[in-house]
Order: sequence, then structure tokens, then C-alpha cells
Amino acid sequence: MKRIYSVLVENRAGVLAKVAGLFWRRCFNIDSLAVGETDSPDVSNMIIVSSGDQRTLEQIEKQLNKKLDVIKVKTFSESEAVSRELMLIKVRYNRDNRKDIMENCEIMGAQIVDLSKNMMTIQICDTPERVRIFLETMRSIRIVEITRTGTVALQRCGETESQ
Repeated sequence: MKRIYSVLVENRAGVLAKVAGLFWRRCFNIDSLAVGETDSPDVSNMIIVSSGDQRTLEQIEKQLNKKLDVIKVKTFSESEAVSRELMLIKVRYNRDNRKDIMENCEIMGAQIVDLSKNMMTIQICDTPERVRIFLETMRSIRIVEITRTGTVALQRCGETESQ
């Protein structure tokens, strides 16, 4: 079972290390981690995706709430979230596979953002599942390099959500 934790923290040195240390000490798994400033430069938002049984996921939330630098913790499931991940992938291409690569990009909504005589860099920004699917379609091609962000997510809008 996966859970998404949206953790508002004070934006200062060492906070990320403290949160990561909490996961390390308790042997909790981090599937994905993305951190960035919010609209306030004093506050950052950590989006942590973790997996485990129900008890483990509850413990993660409790332990996060105990941290002094943590302002607020919101948890939600993948189905309750709008999630995106960015991947850049550099591939080597030739005359035979160039058309297939371009068709895959068009089908999946990926973009070619850099091109040379025999290599191209492709970007895709989509749900983590669609990014995974795109990567699988590219496995038959000579992949030179890949870089991915962690999942970023917001809880889906609800009519009863407070403003």
C-alpha cells in the first residue's frame, strides 16, 4: 500500500536530513521525495511517497508530526491526489528507430527537447504510472542516461475542502 505525505516544514538547513533520518532510523521506505519552496520563502513542502502496511504508514504520519520543524502533515492515497513526475531521457537513435521514437513521444505526450546527429533528449511530465509506461516503451532503444524527479502531488479538489 502506498501513501503520499504532504509535509510543510520550516525552510532551513538540516530539515531534510532530519526527516530522511527519521525514515532511515525506523527502516521506513521512501519511494519518492520532492522538496520545494511554497509561496512563502520560509516554508517548504516535502512530498514523500512511501509504501508499507497500514501500521507502518500510520507510524510514519505520527513520527512526522513529532518533528519540531514540521508545520503540518497531510496524508492521502494515490487515488486522492493529482500527481506528476518529470523524466528526462537521453537516447541514441539511428535511421531505423528514429520514426518509432518520435511516434512513441507523440502517443505519450513526450517532447524532444534536444537533438544531435545521433542522440536526442526527451522530456515527459505525466503521472508516475504513465512515466513508467513511457520508460518501458523506450527500453528497446539504446538509453544513454535518465534522470527523474520525485513525485509531486496535491490532494484532489473537494467541494467541502476548507480554503
